[in-house]
Amino acid sequence: MKPIKLLFLISCFLLHGFFNAQEKVDRYTLIQNVNIFDGVTSQLNTNQQVLIKNNLIDQISANISAPRGATVIDGQGMTLMPGLIEGHGHLQMNGSSISDIENNRNWEELAVRSVVNAENALMSGFTSWRDAGGMGAGLKKTIDAGLLAGPRIYPSGGFIGPTGSHADFRNFNTPNETMNGVLSNGGRLGMTLTADGVDAIKAAARQNFMQGASQIKIMSSGGVVSQFDPWQLDAYSEEEIRAAVEIADAYGSYVLSHAYSKKSIMRCLKNGVKTIEHCFMFDGDVARLMEEKGAYMTTNMQAFSPALSQVSAISASPASARKANSAQKAFENYLDNVRQYRPKLGFQGDCVGMPEACNKQNDHQIYLGAEFFGNHYWLKALTSVNGEILKLSGEVLDPYPEGKLGVIEVGAYADILIVDGNPLEDITVIGGNEKWFDAPVRDGIETMKVIMKDGVIYKNTLD
Repeated sequence: MKPIKLLFLISCFLLHGFFNAQEKVDRYTLIQNVNIFDGVTSQLNTNQQVLIKNNLIDQISANISAPRGATVIDGQGMTLMPGLIEGHGHLQMNGSSISDIENNRNWEELAVRSVVNAENALMSGFTSWRDAGGMGAGLKKTIDAGLLAGPRIYPSGGFIGPTGSHADFRNFNTPNETMNGVLSNGGRLGMTLTADGVDAIKAAARQNFMQGASQIKIMSSGGVVSQFDPWQLDAYSEEEIRAAVEIADAYGSYVLSHAYSKKSIMRCLKNGVKTIEHCFMFDGDVARLMEEKGAYMTTNMQAFSPALSQVSAISASPASARKANSAQKAFENYLDNVRQYRPKLGFQGDCVGMPEACNKQNDHQIYLGAEFFGNHYWLKALTSVNGEILKLSGEVLDPYPEGKLGVIEVGAYADILIVDGNPLEDITVIGGNEKWFDAPVRDGIETMKVIMKDGVIYKNTLD
C-alpha cells in the first residue's frame, strides 16, 4: 500500500474516532440549594445538591463540585421532588364521553388531540404515564424520538373485554359481525378489542403486545359511564382472566384489570392480575390477598367527590346517574379501609377529555387524595408507588429500563420537579385544588418552577 494512501486511511480512522468521542461527551446539570422529597420518606432532606449526568441522577450530596461545562441551577431553597406519574390515564380518549368518541371523532382528530393532551400532561408535572387502554405505541414512539413534548408512556393497547362490557363502545344498534366489534369506531381504531372466551382473549392480548403494549388491560367488571354493563357485572370468568395473565407472563409482563365489585377484585387477584384499577370495594380481605400476591391498586378519587354528579357523562344519562348513585353507596367503606390497611395505592386520573377538563379533574383528585389519606401517603402514590407499578412490565418490555422512576436517588432517571413550597405540608404547590368544575382554567402550575424529564429541562421559571 502506498504511504500516501495509508496516511489517508489512518487520518480517516482518527477523525472518525474524534467525532465519535465528540458525540459521547457527557452532559451535566447541577442543581444547588434544594430541599429534597425523594418520593419515599416523610421528611425533606434539606440543603442538598443534585448532579445529573446525561439523563440519570449521578450524585446527591450537600456539597458537589460542578464538572466543567455543567449547567448550574440555583434551586433557591425550594423543594426538589420526582416528576409525577399517572398510573391510569387515557391520552387518546379525548372526546367528551365514550359516545362522543364513538360517534363524532375520527382517527386524525383523536391522534392530534392526544398530542395536545401529552404536552399538557408534561407541563402539569407528569413525566411518566401509564396509559390504561385506548391507544397503542405510536404517540410514545413519537415522543421518544424527540418530535414532540410529552411524558414517558407505558401503553396498554386496546381495552380487552367481552361483548356488552365496559370495553364495548358500540351503540345499541351497531352490529357486531366480527371480533373487535369492527363496525364500532373504537374497534376500527384499535382502541377496544371485544374478546369472548379464552382463545379470543389470548389473540387480543397478543395483538396488543405486537402493537407495542408494555402491559395488558382487561375489563373484568362493569362500570358507570358505559352503555351496556351494570357496575356489579363480573364480566370475565377465572379461566378467561388466566388466559390474559398467561399471555402477559409469556412476555414477562403483567395484567391490569378494571374491577369494581369485591367478587371481581378477588377473582382477578387469585388468578394473577397485578394491579386492580378502581378497586372501590377494597377491604381487609382484599388487602391481605394483595399483600400475599404482591399486587397494587389505583383509584380515581373523584368517585368520592360531592361534585361527582356534575360529570357530564353521568348527568346526561339517567342510567349512568342511577349506576353512580348505587355505586357510591356500595363504596362508602373504601376510604376508611384504605386508611386502616394502607395498601400499595397508586394515583389514577382516569380523565376522558381535553386539558381544560382534565386539569380540573386531576388537580381536584390530587387535593382529595391528600385530604383523605395525608400528603405523604398520597405523594408516594403520585411518585414512587406508581414508579414501581410501571416497572412491573418487566426487563424485556419495559421501554425505559435504564433507571428507576418516581424517586430521587442515584441511578434514577432525572425526571425532576422543583416546586415553590413543601408538598408534604401543602399539596397545592403541585396543583392540588379543592375546587373541581368551578376551578379557574389554568395554563400550567405557577408554583411548579422547573420541569425536567430525562435530564432535559422543559420549563424553568426560576429568577
